[in-house]
Amino acid sequence: MTDHFYTFDASPERCRRLGARGGRAFGRNQRARRALLATLREVVPLRAVLPPTAAESIAILDARFPWLRGAEKRWS
Repeated sequence: MTDHFYTFDASPERCRRLGARGGRAFGRNQRARRALLATLREVVPLRAVLPPTAAESIAILDARFPWLRGAEKRWS
């Protein structure tokens, strides 16, 4: 039995070089992703308008659909 598995006709040195190349590519891609995220976070502006609260949303729905008024309340 050999000392290395799944060589597919590649020497251990060739496998080591292929693995090292993959590690370098992974590191390069990670650095590129981090740099892209850092620039995107700075560019995105803060939202000027806050989303409506639950009470405001219920009031809007009650005005639009009067037959559903009070549907959020539980009956005991």
